Amino acid sequence: MNEDEPRRGSVGASAEDVAAGAGVSPSTVSRCFASPDQVRPETRRKVLAAAERLGYRPNRIARSLALGRTGTLGLIVPDIANPFFAVIVKAVQARARRKDYAVFLADTDEHPDDEYELALTLARQVDGLLLVAPRMTGDRLGEIVRQVPSVAVNRSVSGVPSVVAPSEDGLRQAVAHLHALGHRHLALVLGARNSWSSEQRGHAVRFAAEQLHLKVTEFGPHEPKFHTGAQVADLALAAGATAIVAHNDLMALGVLSRLADRGVRVPDDVSVVGADDTLLATTATPALTTVRIPLDALGERAVDLMLHHLDDPGHPPQEVALDSELIVRRSTGPAPRKDA
Repeated sequence: MNEDEPRRGSVGASAEDVAAGAGVSPSTVSRCFASPDQVRPETRRKVLAAAERLGYRPNRIARSLALGRTGTLGLIVPDIANPFFAVIVKAVQARARRKDYAVFLADTDEHPDDEYELALTLARQVDGLLLVAPRMTGDRLGEIVRQVPSVAVNRSVSGVPSVVAPSEDGLRQAVAHLHALGHRHLALVLGARNSWSSEQRGHAVRFAAEQLHLKVTEFGPHEPKFHTGAQVADLALAAGATAIVAHNDLMALGVLSRLADRGVRVPDDVSVVGADDTLLATTATPALTTVRIPLDALGERAVDLMLHHLDDPGHPPQEVALDSELIVRRSTGPAPRKDA
């Protein structure tokens, strides 16, 4: 038998097969995959070439033990039923899988106390935590971060690696878009209490509206769900707003549904704007004008930040900011004429 071929009867090639093919010891093969910086570049190239030739895949559990890690990450989201978080979850899982990590997922159902307890529990079982739009207080978040390497997603936290998608640019474009269509009174539907994203989005709309001398009537904070959008629609109409800017697409769809029930035409009578550009935005009737957030990139960059943090814990915490943009669809149109 050729020494470069895997042994018969085995499932794939073993570390010993790779060692024989590269002319090194099995321990060198293990170090090459567990701690590559401890192996000379020339030796590492020989080992990797032999591994690729033989189709060798290192044992994740064995490698994790060598590194003193579990090979798992914890992922905590406020509401898995919200398409915003669902897309991030899929992106995180796909990226982690490519990096040979497993992901434990936990859903807090928008309850900060549950979020804190789940984080404490997972901190003892995983190498790191990905906290998506965490609702817990800064003090509690600081306690978690001291216990386990953590990355915040869609929330900026001092001293913690984070990936954010500030909505300022996209929402500024949305307000300017509505102004150009003749709207002078906007209804702003805020998201959850203690939500960094809701605070940022609310501030962005207020600032842009002030610059353009538009009136803003605010509603909330509210749970960022379909039924709360439906509730706010009646209030926005009663306030006399000609355009409604919702915290997210899910709430905007609730607004659209209630307006349709009341026979209010969108966009002829009222314009509606969402945020996130989830799949629901394109399937709504009418299709929803919204602010696009790169959700896949949020999840992918979060995993990359986490792995970098695990490999180099002494590196200063990094904040990655991604861009947002307005996507105009059929739910926005010219403001209704007062004499109509």
